[in-house]
Amino acid sequence: MPEKIPNPSPETRVGLIGMGRMAQALAGGWWSRLTPPPALVGYDPSPAACQRAAERVPDWRSVDGEAAVAETADVLFLCVKPQAIGSVCERIASAVDQRRPLVVSIAAGVTLEALSRNLGGHNRLIRVMPNTPCLAGAGASGLAAAEGADSADRQLVEALMSAVGACHWLEERLLDAVTGLSGSGPAYVFLLIEALADGGVRMGLPRDVALSLAAQTVYGASKLLLEEQQHPAVLKDQVASPGGTTIAGLEALEQYGVRGAMMAAVRAATERAHELNDPPIEPSL
Repeated sequence: MPEKIPNPSPETRVGLIGMGRMAQALAGGWWSRLTPPPALVGYDPSPAACQRAAERVPDWRSVDGEAAVAETADVLFLCVKPQAIGSVCERIASAVDQRRPLVVSIAAGVTLEALSRNLGGHNRLIRVMPNTPCLAGAGASGLAAAEGADSADRQLVEALMSAVGACHWLEERLLDAVTGLSGSGPAYVFLLIEALADGGVRMGLPRDVALSLAAQTVYGASKLLLEEQQHPAVLKDQVASPGGTTIAGLEALEQYGVRGAMMAAVRAATERAHELNDPPIEPSL
């Protein structure tokens, strides 16, 4: 059973517009980790998405339309693609203007200023950049708040995101780097796990055993790093004995430029995220 976390605001009604994989991951984490769990309400135009959400979170209540979520929720999560933000804001603007809920967006590249503009000047806003390991309760998220979000708003969102992993408050300008590192990072790690497993197969291990060993090794190393709270170089040196197998492998990694490749990947993804900032999100006609 997952460890329970006290809900700092049990009376708060949490709404989600968009009920895809990330929304389901967030809601599932809140429902299973927070005690008492928050009251959840959501909307998605896809009946299949609504059904999957109901299976993951039995207490999730679906309503008919984005405006109905905004009229009900105290904190409103926008879990839609960046290009859909404009039309969603158009449909909820009236309810947001009347109720002044806390609005939280997970849409990549849509700035707080753009959100405020599309919500008629509403400034009680927070941006969250989560990643897919939220599905396993092991996410890594960056958070940035607009001036209209007070300390209680920040505390609430931090509690919600901590229920599905680790989170860090940052200046909004750094969220592109969060996207490049932890947002895109799971794909880099999956590639690394695949490569480790391929190496094991190359040396004679059965495919299923090699993949299990590779995945568990990455998981175990990450868990050890977080628990020991030591620099990764220290832990690396503890594995690499003089003249041994590990230092030979590390030499090969340096020769093939793995360190530089990882750094370049984060830089490329960060720069691409910056290019995508403020996509066209004008309200639909």
